[in-house]
Amino acid sequence: YTYVSANCFAGYFLAGLAQYGRFIPPTDKVIIYGEGNRKVIWVYEDDAATYALKTVDDPKTVNKTVYIRPAKNILSQREVVGIWEKLCGRVLEKTHISEEDWLSPMEDGSTSVQRKVEMAIFYHIFFKGELANFDLNQSNQCEAASLYPDVEYTSVERYLSRFA
Repeated sequence: YTYVSANCFAGYFLAGLAQYGRFIPPTDKVIIYGEGNRKVIWVYEDDAATYALKTVDDPKTVNKTVYIRPAKNILSQREVVGIWEKLCGRVLEKTHISEEDWLSPMEDGSTSVQRKVEMAIFYHIFFKGELANFDLNQSNQCEAASLYPDVEYTSVERYLSRFA
């Protein structure tokens, strides 16, 4: 087996600056989860596919989990918003949402199971930082950019520049 962990796909998370249900960057205001300082790993889908294909016949990846964690793309939500502000030439109005406020709709009986699952995913990524809060130090773990330095992955800035 080989598992490939791609982290946060750019089209779903990065394109809208992690705004729930938004797939293009806002130009006026943005919601920041907590303080916005938890590290997130942003990966362009084409890059994830490239790395995944490279693992197919690679003996170095047999019985391992390959984490796609491009160094330039391990950024907090605040850092991503800052990159976007530089690209679009505007300072966005920032509203912070606390963990408690984010989780409170989950207690409401009218929130669908699908919405609760999506909220839980956002919670673990942006409030808890559970994508980047561990080191790859086990023998069955490796990092894609280190294994395949020839792949020129797409940086957050390059990805967001398509919207500027």
